[in-house]
Amino acid sequence: MGHPELRTDTAEPTFDDLAEERLHRKRQCALGYRAFGALGWGQLGDGHISARDPERPEHFWLLAYGVPFGQATIDDLVLVAPDGSLAEGEGEINRTAYYIHMPIHEARPEVVSVAHTHTGYGTPWSANLLPFRPISQEACSFVHTQSIFDGEELNVTDFDCGRRIAAAMGATRLCMLRNHGPLTVGRSVAEAVGFFVMAERVAEVHVKAPEAKAISDEAAKTMAEWAESPRIGWESFQYLIRTVVPDPAVVG
Repeated sequence: MGHPELRTDTAEPTFDDLAEERLHRKRQCALGYRAFGALGWGQLGDGHISARDPERPEHFWLLAYGVPFGQATIDDLVLVAPDGSLAEGEGEINRTAYYIHMPIHEARPEVVSVAHTHTGYGTPWSANLLPFRPISQEACSFVHTQSIFDGEELNVTDFDCGRRIAAAMGATRLCMLRNHGPLTVGRSVAEAVGFFVMAERVAEVHVKAPEAKAISDEAAKTMAEWAESPRIGWESFQYLIRTVVPDPAVVG
């Protein structure tokens, strides 16, 4: 099984069968973890990607705790119930992922996926408690839809903290968790992961060019009309996966 042809008119597929939609979301989730691993993220077990179940929307799929990102398969995913219990699959649930993701999924019914991990530029940038400025093309995907969580919890260990993250994020696409790193959401797994990788690129520009001159607000708004489109995140994921996971059959 190879990747489907990517064309300008290609879009996230729709499904009449919930089982097929579930399999698609799980495959995208496993591929997202593989991509994170290929980029050198999650090597210390830090990070998580969720995929809302289409039939049980109050549940989400997550990589079982202890599975290396670069080895993720569909069979390694576990279904997490609203109370944090294991609803389906085999393995241990990442508790931090539950405490962060579940409140966001509850607060944002349109969100299919939440992505977060610790990165080489996003994490140090988050320590500045500053929003992205329009200093690159990719930055315009976030400048009008970003937020900052100013909590000091570097290890999220309870649901209350997760609720405060969800509240701080509001309706935005990107939330910078203070001294912790970026978190993105999407209406598909591909969108959430694609925008996450893009946010890391934006953070790199900010770290490397701290005195960069931003484009004007007017120019940023014009650019954002294109850059904020959910398709940009989705399409970025398609290119990324084709580059770092050439054979999608590895995830099952």
